[in-house]
Amino acid sequence: MAAMINVQNLDFSYGSGELKNQVLKKVSLTIDAGEVVIMTGPSGSGKTTLLTIIGGLRQAEVGSVSVLDKQLVDSIERIKVQVRQQIGYIFQQHNLLKSLTAVQNVSMTLEMHNGLNEQERLKRSAEMLSAVGLADRLHYKPEQLSGGQRQRVSIARALVGNPKIILADEPTASLDKQSGHDAVSILKKLARESSTTILLVTHDYRILDVADRIVELEDGIIKN
Repeated sequence: MAAMINVQNLDFSYGSGELKNQVLKKVSLTIDAGEVVIMTGPSGSGKTTLLTIIGGLRQAEVGSVSVLDKQLVDSIERIKVQVRQQIGYIFQQHNLLKSLTAVQNVSMTLEMHNGLNEQERLKRSAEMLSAVGLADRLHYKPEQLSGGQRQRVSIARALVGNPKIILADEPTASLDKQSGHDAVSILKKLARESSTTILLVTHDYRILDVADRIVELEDGIIKN
């Protein structure tokens, strides 16, 4: 299988001079197509920083970060945009727009797909919400949904554009054990059906069983 994510000797620091804080130290990580990898580690170990660099949301300058065969270290914005368009993001806080319904929140992701009109976007979004078990909640706004249901909407939003990679940052942090495990299990099932690669950052040891591989990041260093 081809590597979808290939990180080699990545260093990353915040600040400069006496205030310089090195967050990532010679990080190397390879993730193959269709693989589900969970990254664990204590707070402040650099997990979210690494995730945002891989996702093209943060610029790194030392080492190599190849995502979908595109080099992101010292890359121009156009390259990062091309990568971001093929990645689905899931965040801890859902980031749903309160004024929009579930189907409208999901549909927004498809607005960059120029070949689809509004009716087609809404149809595909409704199908994806049905796939995550929310067929009866299409027209509910976020405040009318439980935490687990809101996270399912964010999963549908991440998957609806058929991304090649899903990056998830603490997706179960605000959920109880059952809701968290259900949400991640649905994510894995749907991603498996489309051979989507998943990199999931978490403190939640209750969901480790969904991973093909577990990677530990501590003090900016990959431990295994």
